Amino acid sequence: MNKYGKVAVVMGGTSAEREVSLMSGKGVLEALQARGVDAHAFDPSTKPLEALKTEGFDRAFLILHGPFGEDGTLQGALEVMGMPYTGCGVLASALGMDKLRSKLIWQALGLPIPAFEILTESSDFAAIEQKLGLPLFVKPACEGSSIGVSKVKNVGELAAAFTEAYKYDKIVIAEQFIGGGEYTAAVLGDQVLSFVKIEPATEFYDYEAKYIRDDTVYRCPAGLSDDLNEQIAGYVKQAFWALGGRGWARIDFLMDEAGKPYLLEANTAPGMTSHSLFPMAAREAGLSYEDLVLQVLNSTLE
Repeated sequence: MNKYGKVAVVMGGTSAEREVSLMSGKGVLEALQARGVDAHAFDPSTKPLEALKTEGFDRAFLILHGPFGEDGTLQGALEVMGMPYTGCGVLASALGMDKLRSKLIWQALGLPIPAFEILTESSDFAAIEQKLGLPLFVKPACEGSSIGVSKVKNVGELAAAFTEAYKYDKIVIAEQFIGGGEYTAAVLGDQVLSFVKIEPATEFYDYEAKYIRDDTVYRCPAGLSDDLNEQIAGYVKQAFWALGGRGWARIDFLMDEAGKPYLLEANTAPGMTSHSLFPMAAREAGLSYEDLVLQVLNSTLE
């Protein structure tokens, strides 16, 4: 494992997803060390990035979630430092973190996405409720882990949901509800792994269902037909390519009751906790957690 040199597992950070990142990072760190890699935790909230150089690190495994870690800013800093790192580059990270811009790109390519509206303080909330229909979802454009997300079920609730999402980002999206099921697709290199179907016991796949509860049901394979699998895999590859993706990512998608897929969002620093979806898809492809982590780290050698 000397080919990797000294590896920084960059975790924690300062975003609202800090605790999730620390959980992911702990798993990645233990997996690398178990395979004999000289890996060490590195939290940029406690020391400057320059310490990556002064402490002799050769490459970085990025497992920061949310702003600063997943939005291209950290990636840009590492590019300037000449430090190899895992995952998507500056452009794809920035676009993937921004739900609005990624939607606009996918929409321009003709890829299927749920109808949406941008919300502001001066929006006609009643008109948007009527246009998109109820229920609908409200979410900050640049947060992850369902932080700040609300499901609006009753007339007149959209304004309050906007106020909650606005705490986390100045760009807020209202999105059409698609009710036929929640899924995710793991992209590893140029391969789309088996889809995972998510069946939360909560109202939707929120922070609690993702990281805390043990009653969320995951189905991998997801039980879709071969033709539908092939169609969605094609959409996922186009979506990943359009953002400029590389290395690995998750593309979440929804199905309506008629079996039509809709691309939802990209996750360019996928979670690696005990509840995370990417390791599930990797296991179905015959990759253990440790194998997956090493394969992601190998991309820094290319």
